[in-house]
Amino acid sequence: MAKKITVAVIGCGDFACNFVPLFQAHPYVEKVYVCDIIPERAREYSQRFGVEIIDTFENAIADSKITAVAIFTQRHLHGPLVKAALEAGKDVYSAVPMGVSVEECREIVETVKKTGKTYMMGETCIYYPCSMYCKQRYEKGDFGTFVYAEAQYHHDISHFPKNFREDLVNAGVPPFYYPTHSTSMVLSAANAYAVKVAAFGYEDKLDPEIFGKGKNYWDNPFSNTAMLMKLSNGAVARISENRRVAWNTPPTYISHFYATKASYECSLMQHSYITMPDKEVFYEDVSDLINPIELTKHKHEPDFLQKAIRGEWASGEAPIQIIHRLPEELVPLETNHAGTHKFMVDDFCQAYMTGKLSPTNAWQAARYNLPGLTAHQSAMQGGVTLDVPDCGNPPAELEVLGADRKENPYDYR
Repeated sequence: MAKKITVAVIGCGDFACNFVPLFQAHPYVEKVYVCDIIPERAREYSQRFGVEIIDTFENAIADSKITAVAIFTQRHLHGPLVKAALEAGKDVYSAVPMGVSVEECREIVETVKKTGKTYMMGETCIYYPCSMYCKQRYEKGDFGTFVYAEAQYHHDISHFPKNFREDLVNAGVPPFYYPTHSTSMVLSAANAYAVKVAAFGYEDKLDPEIFGKGKNYWDNPFSNTAMLMKLSNGAVARISENRRVAWNTPPTYISHFYATKASYECSLMQHSYITMPDKEVFYEDVSDLINPIELTKHKHEPDFLQKAIRGEWASGEAPIQIIHRLPEELVPLETNHAGTHKFMVDDFCQAYMTGKLSPTNAWQAARYNLPGLTAHQSAMQGGVTLDVPDCGNPPAELEVLGADRKENPYDYR
């Protein structure tokens, strides 16, 4: 067994605070450090969580007592930081996205090959209940042959604080440079990858100071973008990433998953499974299996839907998620994104300790990122069909941990 993990959390912003307590509580983690280029942020984290500070990223990856880094910086910095940490001999957990260019994604895959270190992209949506439901029933053969799906990520920036909207690196980023919430849902459920894409973007008219050529770091005119993906199994999927849309909850979901024997649809908090054996039609309401447990407790209240669309009761786990495989120290901790943070931290720790590949290893992460990066180029060219680059499969001798596995390969005790 490998020695316990000593992890340096890089970036002490609004997101990493969800993960520091999870790393601290995990039985495989020995110690947690924090690091930020703004010293005040690191000090606030140090006081809040009772952790020590490492002053720079460079010192963190040079420190022999640090075995892993968890990167929560601005998204355009992920690629270079991940590569540097891997080359320094550190195992790496990184928030999404993997990178903001095809080259960055390829470099991470090649660096993982060269170093043999653990890499995990922290993608929440392969752990989302709707993804797990579709994946599990598809793998059992219940759906038949998969033919078409739709998924989306709605994250309207018009209500974001002024300091975010003035940061034209973040506010103006192309929607498909942050594609993995929506792509991973369909691709993980269908066990496929994208081979071609064609995309169109909506040129934003409400925020001309943010979107447009010369207006942001990326010269990006689009606040919303949609693409069609041709998949490796012959199916088709529509993916949309929207930053200007009047929608709140759920922000990320599979709305349609269609196959030859059965189909799934989601509308607000209603999850439906339809089968058509022998020309008959049968409907099954699977909402209680997919919705968060806490949300289901309130479903008969008169103002249920009004509260639900505002995001109440949305952060907990659902029955479809395999909660019992988590270490008992993580189970009671509150996390966002449908309880998925616990699973991601646990899977990184499991991959580190066992030498197996994480569910979102470098090869899989590339397959979730590259369709979006290619789709933005398609949209910028008026919707031309483009081939999606592929970094291939991981080496056959390496076992990949399943995100929906029922047991862990290593006993925490």
